[in-house]
Order: sequence, then structure tokens, then C-alpha cells
Amino acid sequence: MVEIRMRSDTDGGRVGFDPVGLLIQPGQTLRWICEANYHTATAYHPTNGGHSLRIPRAATPWSSDLLQPGEHFDLTLTVPGVYDYFCAPHEQAGMVGRIVLGVASGPGSLPFDWFKGMAEAKDWLPVPTAARAVFPAIADIVRRNTIPAVGLAMAGMHGGG
Repeated sequence: MVEIRMRSDTDGGRVGFDPVGLLIQPGQTLRWICEANYHTATAYHPTNGGHSLRIPRAATPWSSDLLQPGEHFDLTLTVPGVYDYFCAPHEQAGMVGRIVLGVASGPGSLPFDWFKGMAEAKDWLPVPTAARAVFPAIADIVRRNTIPAVGLAMAGMHGGG
């Protein structure tokens, strides 16, 4: 089981997933744990509110329920590729994460605007600018395996309630 912490400062002004980038193998189970505030783990996929496709085409999109402190969400991924995901209430604040499952391939490995001009994607929502800035580079994830969240361990960030 690989754990991803859903973190927040007291007022919700600074939020994030920790780690923000992971390299795992197909069949490994992920567990998102809400430490503070309320969060979701939601795949970038058109079925999730019209978001752009940033997971492998053959993968099943997911969206957790709204998690409260102490709650968790488990998911096992099996289709290799890059999976970008976000927290629905905090996407605009840059609460996003990236998983490389085995190999760096699929829509999540392409530029954020790869779908521009495609008829099927005319209504897709782009990844917000603040969120784009948070995603770690795929090459860094592959090289380091785990990319911790930057700045979330600083004063004011907490877990457990």
C-alpha cells in the first residue's frame, strides 16, 4: 500500500497532496488519507466534470467521495501510463498530483493542451494555470520515484484534524 497524504493549513489557503509525484507498478494500491480540511482524489477525465483527459485512455476514471479528516480512499491502478489527478474543492489552489504507473505514456505524458482543436475535446476544461505549476516533471518522478510536496511541511500545515 502506497500512502498519499491530503494536507491543508488551518484556513485551507495552502493545500496539497504529499507526495505530489509517485512512480509505482501496476497492481499496487494507493491510499489517499485526509489529514485536515476536506478533499477528493479525482482523475483528470471528461466524465469528471468535463476535465481534460490526463490518464491513459484504457484506464477507468475515478473520483472519491468528499473525505473528512481521518477518512481515506483506496484505488488500485492496472493500466500503465501517467495519471494526473486533483482535489475537486481545491484544484484552483493547485492541489494536484501525478502518478507514473510503470511507464510514462498516454495523455498525461503529453503537453497540457495536447487536445486543442479535437472535436471530441471541444468542451473539455483545461488544467488551471496554478495547478500546472505544481505537477512535478515526469522525468523527475521516474528518476526519484517519489516527489514530496514542496512547502507542506512548513509551519501551519498539520494533519489529524
